[in-house]
Amino acid sequence: MPTTFDDDEVPTVQFDPRLEISPFLVFKRLRDQKPLALVDVRREPGLERLRGAEAWSEDWKPPEDRQVVLFDHDGAEALPLAERYQSEGHANVKALFGGLQLWRFSLDPEVVGQDTFLETDAD
Repeated sequence: MPTTFDDDEVPTVQFDPRLEISPFLVFKRLRDQKPLALVDVRREPGLERLRGAEAWSEDWKPPEDRQVVLFDHDGAEALPLAERYQSEGHANVKALFGGLQLWRFSLDPEVVGQDTFLETDAD
Protein backbone atom coordinates (compact mmCIF):
# COMPACT_ATOMS: atom_id res chain seq x y z
CA MET A 1 0.00 0.00 0.00
CA PRO A 2 2.37 2.71 -1.22
CA THR A 3 1.84 6.09 0.37
CA THR A 4 3.09 9.38 -1.03
CA PHE A 5 2.86 12.82 0.53
CA ASP A 6 1.60 16.00 -1.12
CA ASP A 7 3.41 19.31 -0.70
CA ASP A 8 1.38 19.99 2.43
CA GLU A 9 2.32 16.58 3.93
CA VAL A 10 -1.13 15.06 3.28
CA PRO A 11 -0.72 11.30 2.72
CA THR A 12 -2.10 9.77 -0.45
CA VAL A 13 -2.54 6.01 -0.59
CA GLN A 14 -2.27 4.42 -4.02
CA PHE A 15 -4.13 1.26 -5.08
CA ASP A 16 -2.66 -0.82 -7.90
CA PRO A 17 -5.36 -3.14 -9.30
CA ARG A 18 -2.75 -5.22 -11.13
CA LEU A 19 -1.07 -6.20 -7.85
CA GLU A 20 -3.69 -5.62 -5.16
CA ILE A 21 -7.21 -6.71 -4.32
CA SER A 22 -9.61 -4.83 -2.06
CA PRO A 23 -10.67 -6.25 1.31
CA PHE A 24 -14.33 -5.98 0.33
CA LEU A 25 -13.85 -8.00 -2.87
CA VAL A 26 -12.04 -10.74 -0.93
CA PHE A 27 -14.79 -10.68 1.71
CA LYS A 28 -17.44 -11.00 -1.00
CA ARG A 29 -15.64 -13.98 -2.58
CA LEU A 30 -15.37 -15.68 0.82
CA ARG A 31 -19.01 -14.98 1.63
CA ASP A 32 -20.06 -16.35 -1.77
CA GLN A 33 -17.85 -19.42 -1.18
CA LYS A 34 -15.76 -18.85 -4.30
CA PRO A 35 -12.38 -20.64 -4.36
CA LEU A 36 -9.66 -18.48 -2.88
CA ALA A 37 -6.27 -19.21 -1.32
CA LEU A 38 -5.41 -16.92 1.61
CA VAL A 39 -1.73 -16.77 2.54
CA ASP A 40 -0.38 -15.02 5.63
CA VAL A 41 3.08 -13.70 4.70
CA ARG A 42 3.97 -12.19 8.08
CA ARG A 43 7.26 -13.39 9.54
CA GLU A 44 5.67 -13.50 12.99
CA PRO A 45 2.02 -14.53 13.30
CA GLY A 46 -0.17 -11.80 14.69
CA LEU A 47 -3.16 -11.88 16.99
CA GLU A 48 -5.50 -11.57 13.99
CA ARG A 49 -5.73 -13.74 10.90
CA LEU A 50 -8.16 -14.58 8.13
CA ARG A 51 -10.04 -17.83 8.59
CA GLY A 52 -8.59 -20.63 6.52
CA ALA A 53 -5.32 -18.86 5.75
CA GLU A 54 -2.12 -20.82 5.37
CA ALA A 55 1.31 -19.60 6.46
CA TRP A 56 3.76 -18.57 3.74
CA SER A 57 7.25 -20.05 3.53
CA GLU A 58 10.17 -19.48 1.16
CA ASP A 59 9.40 -22.69 -0.73
CA TRP A 60 5.65 -21.98 -1.08
CA LYS A 61 4.28 -22.21 -4.62
CA PRO A 62 1.04 -20.52 -5.72
CA PRO A 63 -1.77 -22.88 -6.73
CA GLU A 64 -2.77 -22.35 -10.34
CA ASP A 65 -6.43 -23.29 -9.91
CA ARG A 66 -7.63 -20.31 -7.85
CA GLN A 67 -7.06 -16.67 -6.95
CA VAL A 68 -4.35 -16.21 -4.31
CA VAL A 69 -4.43 -13.38 -1.77
CA LEU A 70 -1.27 -12.63 0.16
CA PHE A 71 -1.76 -10.60 3.33
CA ASP A 72 0.06 -9.16 6.31
CA HIS A 73 -0.66 -6.44 8.84
CA ASP A 74 -0.61 -3.44 6.49
CA GLY A 75 0.32 -4.64 3.00
CA ALA A 76 4.00 -3.71 3.18
CA GLU A 77 5.29 -7.29 2.97
CA ALA A 78 2.54 -8.74 0.78
CA LEU A 79 2.83 -6.23 -2.06
CA PRO A 80 6.47 -6.95 -3.01
CA LEU A 81 5.77 -10.69 -2.82
CA ALA A 82 2.75 -10.36 -5.11
CA GLU A 83 4.90 -8.41 -7.54
CA ARG A 84 7.57 -11.13 -7.41
CA TYR A 85 5.10 -13.97 -8.03
CA GLN A 86 3.45 -12.08 -10.88
CA SER A 87 6.85 -11.45 -12.49
CA GLU A 88 7.40 -15.24 -12.31
CA GLY A 89 4.18 -15.78 -14.30
CA HIS A 90 1.60 -16.20 -11.50
CA ALA A 91 -0.99 -13.62 -12.55
CA ASN A 92 -3.49 -15.05 -10.05
CA VAL A 93 -1.50 -13.77 -7.03
CA LYS A 94 -2.43 -10.42 -5.47
CA ALA A 95 -1.78 -8.62 -2.21
CA LEU A 96 -4.60 -7.63 0.13
CA PHE A 97 -4.78 -3.84 -0.14
CA GLY A 98 -4.11 -2.33 3.29
CA GLY A 99 -3.63 -5.73 4.91
CA LEU A 100 -5.53 -6.71 8.02
CA GLN A 101 -5.57 -3.08 9.19
CA LEU A 102 -7.81 -2.02 6.32
CA TRP A 103 -9.80 -5.26 6.54
CA ARG A 104 -10.72 -4.52 10.15
CA PHE A 105 -11.48 -0.88 9.40
CA SER A 106 -13.54 -1.37 6.23
CA LEU A 107 -15.56 -4.47 7.14
CA ASP A 108 -17.65 -3.30 10.05
CA PRO A 109 -19.75 -6.19 11.44
CA GLU A 110 -22.63 -3.73 11.93
CA VAL A 111 -22.68 -3.25 8.15
CA VAL A 112 -21.60 -6.57 6.61
CA GLY A 113 -22.82 -8.94 9.33
CA GLN A 114 -21.10 -10.58 12.25
CA ASP A 115 -18.97 -12.99 10.19
CA THR A 116 -16.12 -10.95 8.71
CA PHE A 117 -13.77 -13.99 8.43
CA LEU A 118 -11.32 -12.16 10.73
CA GLU A 119 -10.26 -14.28 13.69
CA THR A 120 -8.28 -13.38 16.78
CA ASP A 121 -6.53 -15.50 19.38
CA ALA A 122 -9.48 -14.75 21.68
CA ASP A 123 -11.85 -16.62 19.28
